[in-house]
Amino acid sequence: MQIDIEIQNQPACTSYTSEVEFDEETSIDNQEQTVERAERVDVATNRSTKPKHRVSKTNSITEILPNPSEPITFENDPSPIIEYAAEPILPLSLACAPLLDILYNLAFYVQLALDETPENPPNGLTVHESAAIRLYTLEWEAPHKSLYSMLNYTLKSSNREELRPYFKYMKLFLTALVKIPCEPITTVWRGVKKDLSAELQPGTSLTWWSFSSCTKSLTVLQNNMYLGTVGERTLFSVETINGRIISDHSHFTTEDEVLLLPGTHMVVVSHLVPSPDLYIIHLKQVIPEETLLEPPFEGAVLYPKPK
Repeated sequence: MQIDIEIQNQPACTSYTSEVEFDEETSIDNQEQTVERAERVDVATNRSTKPKHRVSKTNSITEILPNPSEPITFENDPSPIIEYAAEPILPLSLACAPLLDILYNLAFYVQLALDETPENPPNGLTVHESAAIRLYTLEWEAPHKSLYSMLNYTLKSSNREELRPYFKYMKLFLTALVKIPCEPITTVWRGVKKDLSAELQPGTSLTWWSFSSCTKSLTVLQNNMYLGTVGERTLFSVETINGRIISDHSHFTTEDEVLLLPGTHMVVVSHLVPSPDLYIIHLKQVIPEETLLEPPFEGAVLYPKPK
């Protein structure tokens, strides 16, 4: 049985605002209004007329466990993410040009990402490739939507035409990500304040269509802002095969963060109920039979080569 289901898929950084998930009956207008309300949650206390980013003073991971939310599903499953790979590699400012009318004051944040990027980034990335990752991790001034929020929301849409303005940026961003070595088979964690055990029975397959940030550490998940210790909770133990650690290219340095690519396909292995209202679901990432995410360039390695 196949279920396409999404939980929060956002960068794992302290200042990132929560993205809201919607059910199938929620109208687009209401969805947009809800997103706008949600993005006012972490309003910066010191505002100025000039947009600014917020600097975290801790390594807490706010987006691993969002506020209580519904999983997102679609009547029509999203189609594979393709065609963006045909775009040329461009400097970050040009790659973001089609998004200038979509994202507030984008040019400011592009320059900020470039200013924060070293001349010789790790992993053999170019300055513009590394800056593309850094731009993804930046938080826009409230109440404006950040790049990661808008991109992930659009990736979950069944209308792939809505994704087209992001193609040039995705080409640069994914080119950068696939240059970062895959993590070895690793267990990472995500969770929601909801019981999803009935929907995700052993043997069920599911796909996360947007970029998904996970953590290697369980400690942060006990915070009441995230999973907490009371109420219905689902904790995902995800056995990943191609996660990327992006801390060397992030606005925030969180060594526990592992970023999963769009189209991450998994199978439910088992359930565990260690205490009342806490459901642990073991997911195992598998290479999908069909291409869900087109590689950004010929020869790009999305998955580790079989040994």
